[in-house]
Amino acid sequence: MQNYPIFVNLQNQPCLVVGAGPVALRKIRLMRSAGAKITVIAPEMCDDLEQEFINDIDYLQREFTDDDIHGYRLITAATSAPEVNQRVSELAQAANIPVNVVDQPELCSFITPSIVDRSPVVIAISTGGGAPVLARLLRAKLEALIPASYGKLASSMAAYRDKLKNKLPEERDRRLFWERVVQGPIAELFFSGRNQEANTVLEEELEALSTEQAKIGEVWLIGAGPGDPDLLTFRALRLMQQADVVLHDRLVSDEILNLTRRDADRIYVGKKRADHAVPQGQINQLLVDLAKEGKNVVRLKGGDPFIFGRGGEEIELLSSNNIPFQIVPGITAASGCATYAGIPLTHRDHSQSCLFVTGHLKDGTVDLNWPLLATPNQTVVIYMGLIGLPVICQKLISHGVSADMPIALIQQGTTLNQRTFTGTLSTIEAKVANEKVQAPTLIIIGSVVALQDKLAWFEPQDQPPTEIS
Repeated sequence: MQNYPIFVNLQNQPCLVVGAGPVALRKIRLMRSAGAKITVIAPEMCDDLEQEFINDIDYLQREFTDDDIHGYRLITAATSAPEVNQRVSELAQAANIPVNVVDQPELCSFITPSIVDRSPVVIAISTGGGAPVLARLLRAKLEALIPASYGKLASSMAAYRDKLKNKLPEERDRRLFWERVVQGPIAELFFSGRNQEANTVLEEELEALSTEQAKIGEVWLIGAGPGDPDLLTFRALRLMQQADVVLHDRLVSDEILNLTRRDADRIYVGKKRADHAVPQGQINQLLVDLAKEGKNVVRLKGGDPFIFGRGGEEIELLSSNNIPFQIVPGITAASGCATYAGIPLTHRDHSQSCLFVTGHLKDGTVDLNWPLLATPNQTVVIYMGLIGLPVICQKLISHGVSADMPIALIQQGTTLNQRTFTGTLSTIEAKVANEKVQAPTLIIIGSVVALQDKLAWFEPQDQPPTEIS
């Protein structure tokens, strides 16, 4: 994060604007809407600024001097003279006064974002001062998505905040109540303009509350997909924002974890070969225990929970303990990684079926149904097969698969660390031997891999994929 976002209270605070042209006018409008007391220093004032604010600002009609810098909460420089803007910046920063120099982010100690104003709801959008046009486009999209009535809803929530706190002393119970409000009929009444009716219903809901709240939580098994945060489902994002606790695997990236509630507890329960941070049995029991404490729990798993994700094992114990749960499918690694590598899993000219298998069994062996895997005209996708790659290739060849059969190994698919190595059953081991391949990986075997050279579209690395030979 390049800049730390912060909202400053400018009500009745003295602020200085150096410059009085159209650019300064835009800044003055924003600061006045926030209640600032503004002093403007400039030899001349543009007509629009004079007509709009001459009675609301202190105007000093002269050049800026060094002595003008003191006594202000923040300062904005918006002149057409670069040397004046730079001097204002130097003096303000030396005095530890926040300063913004319009269109010169290198001279700023703070930048002003694009704003969506649904007061008291205010949304700020920033590109670090480097792409203001993009910020404005994003603002326009949000303006269209967020009704003005959100401000009415927020004001009513603020008005009833103390009353709710008296009714429900526990912070979690209050949060759950407000989540029901903003996602239910009361919010819809506000959105349709029926504010008085909405407040009446909200008052009734508050009066009906009891301090005795249900203490059983819910568990949500969520597939986080193969790595790219953009591949999460809307439902996954919504539930991730409601969780009190998040149990996550090592395959779940920081970018995805940061989409959960910031005040949610995070518990790492990841596994890698011969190293389980928390044994599976303990994970299963932990889900039950946390739900019985009344907490909503997200079990965040890479890929899809029901495809080599042990989701079935986890919900068995939840079901036997009568713990409510939901399962949110995710894009499994086979689909996501193959797509990002440009390898279709099925194709009329190459493959009429697709087989998913795991290359790492419960006892640590690589003992698969080799005759089935050697069936012609199919695509074989092997999860967790990096360590067993030599055995996999040897066994398939010994069961009748051509040594020239194309094979691909995909590292950390759909992420910026994706690398795709292609070869044949007889050459792939040598090609990846010195590449320091990083898990997780996915192996794809079949003639569809030969299409990768033509169909590859996602190349985050500088080096091109290894050619089939």
